[in-house]
Amino acid sequence: MKGKIIFFSIFMLALSSSKCIAQAKPNMPKSIISTSASIRTYYDDKTLKAMSKGELVELYIERMKVIIKILPNLALASKPGVTMTDLGIPDNADNRKALDLQGEATQTYIDISVDFLRKMLPYSDKGQIVTAILFYEQTLKSLHDFDQQ
Repeated sequence: MKGKIIFFSIFMLALSSSKCIAQAKPNMPKSIISTSASIRTYYDDKTLKAMSKGELVELYIERMKVIIKILPNLALASKPGVTMTDLGIPDNADNRKALDLQGEATQTYIDISVDFLRKMLPYSDKGQIVTAILFYEQTLKSLHDFDQQ
């Protein structure tokens, strides 16, 4: 019986602490650009041409996602992790709602685009995919220059 009471007490304590953490999250500043909007590796033409079309499709989609997350917000920020507070934008309910709505719309667009690209890109010319990946990568590299102006 004591074991059940102890277990129940620990369970309730864990449940209440997780609820406190979940309630604290909405008040934390949110990033304008998702922290997942970055790529780790850039490739050259020779390396890309040696890859399979399946690998190229995945690289293309990864880069497309990053560009979609960054470019519409470029006048606000060009790097992931920048918050409204960092920019001097009031972190109030209306602005958080607008940011949430933008994030949801962006994710919906990405989901639909990825589904489309996974179906269509395999029919594309491999050289065109390589060229597009290099273009996306050059665009992402140029964002570093944009950020320093």
